Amino acid sequence: MASETLTSVKKAAAVIIALGAERASEVYKFLSEEEIEQLSLEIAKLDRLSPEDMQETVEDFYGLCITQKVINEGGVLYAKDVLEKAFGQQQASSFMERLSKSLRSKSFEFVRKADCKNVQMMLQNEHPQTIALVLSYARSDQAAQIIAELPRTIQLDVIRRIAELDRVSPEMIKLVENTLEKRFSAIVTSDQVEVGGVPYIAEIMNRVDRSTEKFIFDELAEKDAALADEIRKRMFVFEDIVSLDTMSIQRFIREVDTKDLAVALKSANEDVKQAILQNMSVRMRESVEQDIQYLHNIRMRDVEEAQQKIVSTIRTLEEAGEITIARGEGDEILA
Repeated sequence: MASETLTSVKKAAAVIIALGAERASEVYKFLSEEEIEQLSLEIAKLDRLSPEDMQETVEDFYGLCITQKVINEGGVLYAKDVLEKAFGQQQASSFMERLSKSLRSKSFEFVRKADCKNVQMMLQNEHPQTIALVLSYARSDQAAQIIAELPRTIQLDVIRRIAELDRVSPEMIKLVENTLEKRFSAIVTSDQVEVGGVPYIAEIMNRVDRSTEKFIFDELAEKDAALADEIRKRMFVFEDIVSLDTMSIQRFIREVDTKDLAVALKSANEDVKQAILQNMSVRMRESVEQDIQYLHNIRMRDVEEAQQKIVSTIRTLEEAGEITIARGEGDEILA
């Protein structure tokens, strides 16, 4: 397949892009900070992907999801039968083999990276010896939290078994690990189609929470300041001024040169133009409207530069806490 030439991170980026910005922002909530940074960088760098590569990558991801679901719900033998009927023997074997190997680089590595609640749910019906074995490979903070949530009737038994663990055969470790892996839901990751890139990652960033945004930009600024700046510039575009409240518009107007306002509004859409003009004093509005009327032969580059100056002013005021920018759904501003 053509998509096999793509790295796993590029494939994950392609899947995130295929999901759309809204669903992608939901996926980000389940990723670690390191994964968010790595994935965001890859999405920003990914410019074009052939339709064939995109389709094969998404279909491959879908196949792995189905494989994981069937294994979890029906077990290995049931999954093998279902998957062979759905994908054919070769493809089904490939899916199952890739899933079984994906978390085996270190024993129980997936446990150490997992949320404590998920590990707890996975172990809730296991024998105390199995729980003890798994917690021996978990991080100490995970083990402490999980033991605290165990029923009193088996807490001491698990602790005793952990203390008495000395040597366990590799075969037994692998057997337990494989069994639990199958139960554990892994959470991932013209002729050309435009995908990803800076505009798309900016759209995602507009939807993530502020702490995630700050982390990504702090890290990205150190590794690629130009890219960080380019993404940040696109996160609040000039047309988004219509989403600002009256006080915020009036506040940034006080900081902007009236000549820049006139140039910026020369080719602005009517909604943005009215949002700004209606928040000016009568005298200022008349002055700006007159300047707009007499502006001729203005280069689009000059208009975009003036608009970007205004956007930069808005971003600066937001960072200073003087105005607030709503970030899509779920980020309503309370008066």
